[in-house]
Amino acid sequence: MNDPPASADYSHDPRARRAEWHRYYGEKRIGHQCLQADLLAELAVETVFEIGPYLGLVSAFLDNAGYRVTRLDRQPSQYPNPRIAHFTADLYALDAGQIRGFDCILCCETLEHVPGSDVDRFLALFQAAGARHLVVSVPYESFQIDARVYVNRFTARTQFVLKKFRHARQFKPSADPHGHQWEIVYRGRSLGAFEAKLVAAGFRQRLSFSSPTRSVFYVLDRLEPAA
Repeated sequence: MNDPPASADYSHDPRARRAEWHRYYGEKRIGHQCLQADLLAELAVETVFEIGPYLGLVSAFLDNAGYRVTRLDRQPSQYPNPRIAHFTADLYALDAGQIRGFDCILCCETLEHVPGSDVDRFLALFQAAGARHLVVSVPYESFQIDARVYVNRFTARTQFVLKKFRHARQFKPSADPHGHQWEIVYRGRSLGAFEAKLVAAGFRQRLSFSSPTRSVFYVLDRLEPAA
């Protein structure tokens, strides 16, 4: 998906930030960003804790829609906004008390950047934080077809994407320790196994898919731990 370098920080270089903004938020990804905001529409949510905002487009959507947004990222804010609180910290440094009191935790395209063995740790953290809802997305590489045709009397555009046989291949983790460490449906990383982790952590799930970015989204309702 041509993700940005994990160490990318454009906060002191507006021209470089603009160039990266146009590269990253192209037609392939823009629907994916909108979906993150759209999935909150049916939820009773006013406050959102967003993890991994990158250049801040989803933050801007949510702020514009009237949500109160707080963000966490390893990098300084790439989208300064006086209405949006921003904390610069590593996800591993968080404890549940620091993210308590939010209606929703938004953690999209982030968990695949940590080793698969640590996913349970972060799901448990989100459960302990007490937010009523958790929205999670991770890359989804199972068999899928995305075909589109647009024609008018001035122009014609086509797009065709086919994904297949990824389930038989071993995923190669990124050499960058902050890059992708796993993706769903490569060998040993089934959709069912990931969903089992969500259920075991104490969440009830609904799922959706983004296209053509090809991620699986979960809108999760937190279940109260058994007494």
